[in-house]
Amino acid sequence: MKRIQIDPITRLEGHGKIDIFLDEEGEVAECYFIVPELRGFEAFCVGRPVEELPRITSRICGVCSEAHHLAAAKACDDVYHVEIPSAAKKLRELMYSAFFTGDHATHFYILGGPDFVMGPDAPPAERNILGMIHKLGIDTGKQVIEARAAAHEIVKMLGGKTIHMITALPGGVSKGLTEEERERIVELSEQLLEFGKFTLGILDSVVLANEEYLELILSDTYTHRFHSMGTVDDKNHINFYDGMIRVVDTEGEEIVKYHPRDYLEHIGEHVEPWSYLKFPYLKERGWRGFVDGQESGLYRATPLSRLNAAEGMATPLAQAEYERFYATLTGDASGKTPVHQTLATHWARVVELVYAAERTLQLALDEEITSPDIRTVPTETPTEGIGSVEAPRGTLTHHYVTDEQGLVRQVNLVVGTTNNHGPISMSIKKAAQGLIRKGVKVTEGTLNKIEMAFRAYDPCFSCATHTLPGQMPLTVRVRDADGTILSEGSQG
Repeated sequence: MKRIQIDPITRLEGHGKIDIFLDEEGEVAECYFIVPELRGFEAFCVGRPVEELPRITSRICGVCSEAHHLAAAKACDDVYHVEIPSAAKKLRELMYSAFFTGDHATHFYILGGPDFVMGPDAPPAERNILGMIHKLGIDTGKQVIEARAAAHEIVKMLGGKTIHMITALPGGVSKGLTEEERERIVELSEQLLEFGKFTLGILDSVVLANEEYLELILSDTYTHRFHSMGTVDDKNHINFYDGMIRVVDTEGEEIVKYHPRDYLEHIGEHVEPWSYLKFPYLKERGWRGFVDGQESGLYRATPLSRLNAAEGMATPLAQAEYERFYATLTGDASGKTPVHQTLATHWARVVELVYAAERTLQLALDEEITSPDIRTVPTETPTEGIGSVEAPRGTLTHHYVTDEQGLVRQVNLVVGTTNNHGPISMSIKKAAQGLIRKGVKVTEGTLNKIEMAFRAYDPCFSCATHTLPGQMPLTVRVRDADGTILSEGSQG
């Protein structure tokens, strides 16, 4: 059996590889998406004072440290049974909305966008952000850099640092906002909103105007029917920081809507021996293996899934784009009919970028944001707590159990990419089966199109690989100058 290996896979956070096995006819017999790295945060957080976890878990990933920081802080609030003041909640969400805008810009312009702007078959040396700037113009590069700088400035102002922020404490935040700082954030927020509009223009003129790209997006090769998960407010509109977790089935009907505290009643975690990533599934459906469809237990938690799980957006421009998204792809602007095309996730991400920018400005204009009432000091005995936010890559849950002194005894993290592990594996396999056939020459462009199947998920394997089976397999190979293996040893 012939093996084709993509190692490493590119334009993602973390490390991974794909092993494709062909049968004697040259058809894809099996495809494995393998995550060989291990972070182990769930293990070494044990024994720490729980109030340290918002700072420790933000180190899981420099790309989405804000998500871990705030999920951890909300879990700490729950551990100490404390309600944070309204102004503190708005300060947390303000920082988070700015982060979301910058993070989605990173994926659209640097990680995912090159496949569409430069073309999936373009040479790797051109299929990157520099190639995009060359094609779209230097002004585009300036806009991306300036927007990311604006988002980072807001995060640093509120979080204390650009990454690995230190603001959130059990019961609130450590630093308030002055009127002068608020006025500056309003300026930066307006800049982010203009950048959101600019990105919509790039989406329209480069991606949606190209019939070849639309055909790729809508093709069966990149289509799977999974259930959809996302956090919603009391109107079932998307909210990244707070709300209930809603799951709809492949037809758009609600399966369950639950408080993050109840996640264990609804989410199970399956383990396979060939990956350090776990495979979450809906307990309402049960683990039925790697299958999609109405009876499958697998769900997606992505920008596309959040749009599917919601019934609209909470800001006007994002709502208009939400309606256009569904009207174009399903013929139903209401959003009641889910979109199942994996590559449409890139479009959904732009809709969310616009919402995040609008929400940043909305919060910056809120008069309560400068209130000095930013923390309720915990007084109750710590026990157990669960916190959840929508990370850019999907629903993120932190679950801590402590002793009465607040020392951590148990940690469980269900990360956005972990939620999507089953669908990512299936999306890669289906793309491989559709693109690699008997008699078809496998080119670098072919392999990149297979990578596009996972790249749409914007996966973060640094965040997601936390299972600890006891030992880490290790292979050491010694090669000479020509690459010939002289000796090899392994363990695990």
